[in-house]
Amino acid sequence: MIVNRIIAVLSVLALLFVSCLLPGCKGAPPSRPVVAPPAPPPPPAFPEPRLARPPVPVTPPLTQELDPRLSRLDSVARQAIASGGFPGAVILVGHQGKIVYHKAFGYRSILPGRQPMTKDTIFDLASLTKVIATTTAVMQLVDEGRLSLDDPVGKYWPAFDRNGKRRITIRHLLTHCSGLRPEVNPRVHWRGYEGAVCAIADDHPVKTPGTCFKYSDANFIALGEIVHRVSGLPLDIYCENKIFRPLGLRHTSFLPPTSWQPRIAPADVWGDRLRWGEVHDPIANRMGGVAGNAGLFSTAEDLAVFVQMLLDDGVSRSKRLLSAKAVAAMTRPYHVPGSYVQRGLGWDIVSPFSKEHNAAFPKGSFGHTGYTGTSIWADPHSDTFLIILTNRLHPDGKGQVKPLRARVASSVAAAYHMGPPARVAAWGPIEVAMAGYGQSDTPTQVQPGIEVLASSGFAPLKGKRVGVITNHSGIDGARRSTIELLHQAPEVKLRAIFSPEHGLEGILDCKVSSGCDDFTGLPVYSLYGKVKKPTRQMLQGLDALVYDIQDVGARYYTYITTMAYAMEAAADAGLEFYVLDRPNPINAAAVQGPVLDSNMKSFIGYYPMPVRYGMTPGEVARLYNKEAHIGARLQVIPMQGYKRQDWFDETGLPWVNPSPNLRSLTQSILYCGVGIVESANVSVGRGTDMPFEIMGAPWIDGRRLARYLQKRQIPGVEFEPVSFVPKSSRYHGRRCEGVRFLLVDRDKFDGPALGVELAAALNRLYPETFDLGNTLGMIGCREVVRAIQSGDDPREICRRWQPGLAAFLQKRQKYLLY
Repeated sequence: MIVNRIIAVLSVLALLFVSCLLPGCKGAPPSRPVVAPPAPPPPPAFPEPRLARPPVPVTPPLTQELDPRLSRLDSVARQAIASGGFPGAVILVGHQGKIVYHKAFGYRSILPGRQPMTKDTIFDLASLTKVIATTTAVMQLVDEGRLSLDDPVGKYWPAFDRNGKRRITIRHLLTHCSGLRPEVNPRVHWRGYEGAVCAIADDHPVKTPGTCFKYSDANFIALGEIVHRVSGLPLDIYCENKIFRPLGLRHTSFLPPTSWQPRIAPADVWGDRLRWGEVHDPIANRMGGVAGNAGLFSTAEDLAVFVQMLLDDGVSRSKRLLSAKAVAAMTRPYHVPGSYVQRGLGWDIVSPFSKEHNAAFPKGSFGHTGYTGTSIWADPHSDTFLIILTNRLHPDGKGQVKPLRARVASSVAAAYHMGPPARVAAWGPIEVAMAGYGQSDTPTQVQPGIEVLASSGFAPLKGKRVGVITNHSGIDGARRSTIELLHQAPEVKLRAIFSPEHGLEGILDCKVSSGCDDFTGLPVYSLYGKVKKPTRQMLQGLDALVYDIQDVGARYYTYITTMAYAMEAAADAGLEFYVLDRPNPINAAAVQGPVLDSNMKSFIGYYPMPVRYGMTPGEVARLYNKEAHIGARLQVIPMQGYKRQDWFDETGLPWVNPSPNLRSLTQSILYCGVGIVESANVSVGRGTDMPFEIMGAPWIDGRRLARYLQKRQIPGVEFEPVSFVPKSSRYHGRRCEGVRFLLVDRDKFDGPALGVELAAALNRLYPETFDLGNTLGMIGCREVVRAIQSGDDPREICRRWQPGLAAFLQKRQKYLLY
């Protein structure tokens, strides 16, 4: 039996050796493109590791000495869980070589049954894999002289040199400055680990290497492959042998074994099964569970040992894992050209992903976050680190952990008097120069209207009784709510709160009742329940209304109509009306789509504007006030540092889901197109994890529709067939076939043109079934619907609305602020 196993292992190793000599992604370019078959179903939960995991030597954990100064973290965690952000959390704080706080809160699982969270719960670390495993492995190889940071990647992986990637270095990959796209090329149908690395080798950069920051999983998948090539070991085996076992990390691993299942925090429900013990990240999952970007599982206690090793200059329990020089290189800030972003090697320093920590921890601190709700942040100066592990995706994929991160980080920083936070917006000229910025590279993080108002000491509102129209998206750059800031502002008398569709927390998909705000005790009047416009009674005793809500840039999104109705009510009551301006997330430069027919005014179309109108809320308010003859006493508090061509992820502001089914910038961009057909008899993915990224119905043939749309060569977007079962909304519980939309170039993408292409395709392929007439409310133009019904080419339909678009652009110009 033993002999047979040895022969089997040797056979596998021989095959691997031969495969390294074959042409293709391992060496010379293949003679024709490699096209892998469609990806197989996800792997079953709890696959055993490829090699039996030997027992890790038992080593004593860090000394525990609880610090009473951190006791308020208990209430912070419980409040965050009670608000519905996530089911449970483990929080650990280390200070001067000791664990000073380590507690578990809430539930490890809701499904299949409630299980309490415990301190030894094992979590899917998501992108923490990049720094715990991949970066550490790379830097060990640098320490050994087997890698050089400024060598081109092609030196270690010749096939990578193709298609404009010859200048990309190891350092570029580690600092996300390679110019590679964020994911494995979605245009390539790849399968498994080899399929992913071949797709990356065959791809081309989307930005010039070394010129900008673009966070990319592909960077770290490539680094994982380099570790494999240089060390001769797959990434998971290398990390087990060279990092986890030497550190004594007993519950840290890729591909966690079945025996760990009772302690693993499950993720969300995918299809008809609970993802539990398999990596959530879709790319790492398709790669088999081992990837340089994600796939690692661990506990808070194991991570504490790892982070303390970094704070001790690479030494843990008298064992050296990294040189002090390597640790310094990993955690030193590297400025990204043309941006305020600073990255270490692998580690985050200052970026849009670290805003909650940058608002609390000082300069010199570093860390990283993970999509599943995990984070690490450390301050070498005070020898302090913070670990927060949550299962925010369980059970429905909708959890939000950023407010918890912000409040916990603030409490820890205050307890240990860490000094001024590293937040870029607060830096002065001397600090900017010391950080290594050139004069032309001075960071320009956008300040929304609420921050500009606060910086004036709330001067325009002093002595006034104020009502605020806002929701969860009304926050400043440090995630402090507009309600909180106005309530605490000196000489401002906040008297009432008004909420739009989806309610004050932005989570409801139904009519909303009025109520009371727990924080201030003030009445909350719903403007999406019995009334949609503030009544005289609601406004009684007020001097001014303040509007602060993040819009999405689509005409049929209701927030701007709520703003218009409130402006009308303010004008009737003689109140002042202030708009605290915010970015248009899909940029305020592009203007696209048909202009609303003047006789089609409704709650999803207040004024004749195109679908994508290219204005900020403050600019829209100025246009409404004049062109719709509202006549309100309007004052817009403009943003600072905003450029109208900025996408939201270029503003430096924290992302907040503006509504329950817009959970990313990509979905918001697609909403301008996919939303056009939403009112017809199709599902746009509500009740799934990908609203507005998919569209289908039980009566659609997904492959047929995807082929048809792909042949249309619609700029900026590609299509692949998909099947899904909505858990709510239209076609609840029924299997739908349709298409997934792959946004490949947002600058070339025309959302309304896509919407017309979708409507035309469905009307052509399913004329007896598709309910074209119900798209009129979203399209907003009867002539467009008639043209689709007549079978006109969508490109010709788009050309016909250009004169109306030109007239709107001329009118719009008078009201622009940026």
